Amino acid sequence: MIRFHFLLLILFFYPLFSIAQSTDQFNNFARQQDSLFISLYKKRDTKTYTHLLDNWINEYDKLNNKEKKTYRQYLVSAWYNLSCTYALTGNTSMALDGLEKAIRAGYTNYSHIQKDSDLDTLRSLPRFDSLIQPLRATGDYRYILEKAEAYNNNDNRELPAFTYQLSTNPDLVCLRKMYKLDSIAGEGNEASKALNLLHWVHELIPHDGNHPNPAIKNAQQLITVCRKENRGLNCRGLATVLNECYLSLGFASRLVTCLPKDSLGVDPDCHVINMVYIPSLKKWIWADPTNDAYVMNEKGELLSIEEVRERIILHEPLIVNPTANWNHRSSTMKEDYLYNYMAKNLYILQCPVNSIYDLETPAPGKTIAYIQLLPLNYFKQDPSVKTSADQPRSTSYVFYNTNNPSLFFKLP
Repeated sequence: MIRFHFLLLILFFYPLFSIAQSTDQFNNFARQQDSLFISLYKKRDTKTYTHLLDNWINEYDKLNNKEKKTYRQYLVSAWYNLSCTYALTGNTSMALDGLEKAIRAGYTNYSHIQKDSDLDTLRSLPRFDSLIQPLRATGDYRYILEKAEAYNNNDNRELPAFTYQLSTNPDLVCLRKMYKLDSIAGEGNEASKALNLLHWVHELIPHDGNHPNPAIKNAQQLITVCRKENRGLNCRGLATVLNECYLSLGFASRLVTCLPKDSLGVDPDCHVINMVYIPSLKKWIWADPTNDAYVMNEKGELLSIEEVRERIILHEPLIVNPTANWNHRSSTMKEDYLYNYMAKNLYILQCPVNSIYDLETPAPGKTIAYIQLLPLNYFKQDPSVKTSADQPRSTSYVFYNTNNPSLFFKLP
């Protein structure tokens, strides 16, 4: 089965691009070539595919190291899909060569290889096993998460207290009135109101993971720019809008950046969702505006991020709401969403210390603090506190590490 990753499927063919002279040109070139590779995979045309891949690699080799890292996933996908094409045509030797090159380039998705029917002709070959087994420690995300179950509830390193801006803040009051959020939330119970706001943000702004968010990162500006420019936001932007909507109605809420272990340094991906506190339930619940998703147990009870992570590890039942979707183009299915994508990204959790309006808009002299929850088996435990800045005399960022989930998930 062809592996798309984040690549865009272009539904028509382009002529071969000349030498890429800029990053923008190479970006267009890479996307055009990816479309051609997909077409040639479908046609099982390994000869033309190999020729075009040689040309692509020649252009790729002209990039600097930073640019190569940016576009490496295209190279990974090109080798992997060529491997699949050879396997489907019965050329197992060349298929294994392509698979080895994909892995050397940075392919890590062990679970996909395990179930990809395109590679069925390779599974009985000793070389196939020797190639994929080392991937388990870096690409079998549920297995990696299971190894990261242990925390330390006795970790007493000093952390700043989480805070939640009051709904009386003038900006939050304006947001609440401007978008009639009381009406959006409805007259139901607290959980119903929280989920109605989740659905509203999902419907209001599409997800766009291929472009940066606007420079001013508060809900009113983000919504305004998206409407004016007919654009979307990435997961962080969507979670920012939802977080401020929650705060405006008096809910304690946090942005939660969900990060992979990424011991190879090849996975720049993460996912940002929300945790919102429901007083009547006396618990946080999972809210993902990108996928319009929340998670339940077998009894239909809403679950927190902490509970979902533990249930993935323990192989306990999980249910994703049936309406969960990505931009109404595809349903968000439990197997891929929770057991693959989120299993990968629930390894490290990171929250801002102060949940406030316009939190992440950079400004001179501004300091933004985060607390990171690390499992005990993470290979980078130190330093306990790290400070960085995007440029001199501008925004500073402070990161506090902890192994203590009770402090990280402390109720408001």
